[in-house]
Amino acid sequence: MTVDRRAFLGAGFAATAALAGCAARPQVVRPDALRTVPGPAAAPAAGPQYTTAVTGILTRNLKPTPQNPKHPGYAGAVALAMVDGKVTMHTAVGHALRYAAGPRELPAGRRVAMRPDSVFDTASLTKVYTAILVLQLADRGRLDLDAPVQTYLPGFTGAGKNRVTVAMLLAHTGALPVGAKVTGLPSNAARRKAVLTTPLLSGARPGDAFRYSSTGLMVLGQLVEKLTGTSLDRALADNVTTPLGLTDTGFLPLKWLSAPAKAKRLVATDARSSRGLLRGIVHDDVCNVLGGVAGHAGVFATARDVAAIGQMLLDGGTYNGRRILSTAMVTRMLTNANKGKKAYDAERPRRPSDHGLGVTLNQPWFMGRLAGPATFGHTGFTGTSLLVEPRRKLVLVLLTNRAHPNWSWADPDPVRVAVANAVAAAL
Repeated sequence: MTVDRRAFLGAGFAATAALAGCAARPQVVRPDALRTVPGPAAAPAAGPQYTTAVTGILTRNLKPTPQNPKHPGYAGAVALAMVDGKVTMHTAVGHALRYAAGPRELPAGRRVAMRPDSVFDTASLTKVYTAILVLQLADRGRLDLDAPVQTYLPGFTGAGKNRVTVAMLLAHTGALPVGAKVTGLPSNAARRKAVLTTPLLSGARPGDAFRYSSTGLMVLGQLVEKLTGTSLDRALADNVTTPLGLTDTGFLPLKWLSAPAKAKRLVATDARSSRGLLRGIVHDDVCNVLGGVAGHAGVFATARDVAAIGQMLLDGGTYNGRRILSTAMVTRMLTNANKGKKAYDAERPRRPSDHGLGVTLNQPWFMGRLAGPATFGHTGFTGTSLLVEPRRKLVLVLLTNRAHPNWSWADPDPVRVAVANAVAAAL
């Protein structure tokens, strides 16, 4: 039986009342100031037109709106845009920390303002990083994307699973359920085995349709570990973040952030679960049970570092002079693998099935008027999103902490669409 992820995360959590409060002053990084910050060069130009519009949208949703009258959309947000490799917008509003466990609204002096360099739990944006690691292995001849997963992971057992290929898991056509049952097991080895032995959905056939599955990326995380001979967090550091100079990206941020960064830059998520306030601890329950490192969730990052991943893919596998994927592999990654297939998504029943190998394509429900056959990106349950529109050479990152203190308070998609439409109108 499939368990909706929202229901899974919400099991056993009590409903909470709305908590009011005033917003922190928006922080807009001027293009000229960005020149002194490591990373992409800044553009002097077109940013202000949509920076004002986007900052206004983000600020309005710090409070209840007519569309979401009971609660704020989130406690805080950061948006960053790059055009032709240059930062044209980088703005932050609200708070990285506004509520204590309970949830209980903190007094103004104990809140932590959102900053342009705040570090977010990116949730399912992690899937993009896992996909990149898998594609690197294919680039290096270590695996065949069209081979059965069982070729590399013999423990991937169950009826019909011999037909599931690596590419199917990347495109969410592997017929696996959304989540895996890993709670109540005696060891991490048992939990990892439970991921691999998760049965296919009843009535589903591998390759027949798009069905979003975090389980498939959990499996691919284990595949990366098997073929690299190292842990997934180490593989990410060795093969992606270190080569690209992404010093604010990784699993388990409490291990690598400095004490001042933990205090001032970490963005909080849930504040009303049995786990208490989550800040620097992964929000995703399954990832947490797996130790905070998994193929489907667990990566923390800043907006600038997320944008670098989008720019690397936009530039065919290179960033700041370092190539981590071949142009041919990026082309395959960004090509729709699901043409003609149906999409089954209870939360978004009219979504297209369009999906590359690790990124989704042409999804108006979060891309708004920037959607198109070549537009690619991903979203994360905590309120994060990466959007890349190749025709405009645009990379757009929106990171919100809509799960702070309670993910059920607001749907993040309307704000994603509003931001995308504001940028589209200006460009």
